[in-house]
Amino acid sequence: MDPASPRGRPAPRTRGRRARSLPRRAGRRPAPGAGRYCRRPGTDQPRSLALRRPHRRAATPTAAAGAAARRGLRGRGRQCLANRRRGSDPRQDRHGLAVDAAGGRRTVNPGKVSAWREARWQVAGFLACAAALNYADRAALSAVLPALRSDFALTDVQLGLLGSIFLWAYALGSPFAGILADRWSRRALVVWSLALWSAVTALMGAASGFVALAILRGALGLAECLYLPAATALLADHHGPATRGRAMSLHSVGLNFGVVLGGAFAGYLAEHFGWRAGFWVLGLGGVGLALTARFFVTDGPAAQAQAARAAPRATVGEALRYLLRVPSYHVLLAKAMLAGVGVWVFLNWLPLYFREAFDLSLGAAGFAGTFMLQISTVLGIALGGWISDRAAARGAKQRLLVQGLSYLAAAPFLLLFLARPGFAGVTVAVSVFSLLRGVGQANENPALCELIPVQFRSTAIGVMNTCATAAGGVGVLLAGVLKRTLGLDAIFAGISVLFLLAGAALVAAYRFAAERDLARAAAASR
Repeated sequence: MDPASPRGRPAPRTRGRRARSLPRRAGRRPAPGAGRYCRRPGTDQPRSLALRRPHRRAATPTAAAGAAARRGLRGRGRQCLANRRRGSDPRQDRHGLAVDAAGGRRTVNPGKVSAWREARWQVAGFLACAAALNYADRAALSAVLPALRSDFALTDVQLGLLGSIFLWAYALGSPFAGILADRWSRRALVVWSLALWSAVTALMGAASGFVALAILRGALGLAECLYLPAATALLADHHGPATRGRAMSLHSVGLNFGVVLGGAFAGYLAEHFGWRAGFWVLGLGGVGLALTARFFVTDGPAAQAQAARAAPRATVGEALRYLLRVPSYHVLLAKAMLAGVGVWVFLNWLPLYFREAFDLSLGAAGFAGTFMLQISTVLGIALGGWISDRAAARGAKQRLLVQGLSYLAAAPFLLLFLARPGFAGVTVAVSVFSLLRGVGQANENPALCELIPVQFRSTAIGVMNTCATAAGGVGVLLAGVLKRTLGLDAIFAGISVLFLLAGAALVAAYRFAAERDLARAAAASR
């Protein structure tokens, strides 16, 4: 019995050099090449009849790839397969996204998905810390206004002008910062901005008068304006719609915590060590944080894929022409200006209001004027990020509705200032207003990033920052002019009208324009 024959049957012999096939069995068709005579491997025996095992074709591409790997690929194909398993394919970025330079198709390396998910939250955490320093450095001045007024003999108009100069410089540089963030490495802009504004903050501690302070405040605005467009777009690159609201809420929590840190910390140091000490400590801390950025911050997968495809960048004209055709974005700009006036008036004048109205110390006034305003905003943003992602699951335009309703609900609480309440009444009015405003604020950047295609996002954020800070600068200066005649109570109550208008505009955009603008953005991103 021939051991090479199937099932132990005797293999038939033949005298010809050509092999003849075995008879077909009913109900089964042999595969090509089955049943031919072939030399038994590793022997010099005469040819015997041996059936080759029929080759099974893979039913799916995955099975086909596995079968090819088992058979052994040759040359470049085998090397590419090994590289992909190790995650070292040069066509992959560091987040495991394999890029086809010709067709722009991307596939995910499963071996790196978990590492990328961890890295994107490291980026969000670092940016939240940088955002805290961003707002702490700009808010530190408001906590030491009484000390500056006594040291340099400044008037209320000059104090208001110091706040306005920062905002106008910030507004002037924001469009260019957005354009740069759409063309250069967003990671690099974040790190350089952090280092520059921290150095300027440290220099403010050496200012010798009003002119030096005004120049350094303008330089601080130019340095800080580079940060927010790049950081917001970087978060959008790392986080998709499912986590974008929470990631940006974490970043907004850092911004608002920074106001408390700057006000309370600078006020405490001013009371015990002089007003210059707060600027030195905050400035050196920011430089130290910038030195650690290389361990935590990377450009997002979308930016890396675009660089790998060597796609041409959008021009400034293309970006501006697109933004002019998006009505929902125009509403966001109007809302940013209206809300910006109110927010910056509060940030600049509320600590001084507590100092004058309730005779608090510098440290207590700086803490109350920032903590009371921002702790409720932080809680509202944390809640609003969760609400934003839940609402967006039913449609991205729901973010506009949530923001609009939150502003409409927040506005009436500021009218309590008309009754000239005591400390408890001011606490209730400011806290509830800030909580509801924070719920709405958590929807702002996620909504913008979904209304605007990825290639224009940083430019859109830069233009919006320009509108918000320019309007805020006008509001801060106007509040300084009207403070003597109207009083800060009436000024704070008037902010409620601005938020009513902003909320109504957002609801109108949700009802009439958002759906069409979202479809246009989705088409432009393809």
